[in-house]
Amino acid sequence: MTLAADDLTEIERMLAAAGPGSNPLTPLRQRFPGLSWTSCDASEMIEEPYRSATRYDIHLVDRNDHCVQVTRDPERASGIVLAYRGAAA
Repeated sequence: MTLAADDLTEIERMLAAAGPGSNPLTPLRQRFPGLSWTSCDASEMIEEPYRSATRYDIHLVDRNDHCVQVTRDPERASGIVLAYRGAAA
């Protein structure tokens, strides 16, 4: 699955709509079943996020080649890591 700009906007919208304490992964997995989804604490990611939305940093994952890696290219993205930052600033 290639991520289009509209997909990323929709992901940001869904993250912004998720209330504190809710888990946004379930609705995101339902809306974008072709992507792999992972979550972690933002302190576990050393890469700069592709985008930030509310309480989450969005990292794009490329798993098309031999090794899984974080990418900044939405056309290579086959998954997303949501890195939780905590309370919105």
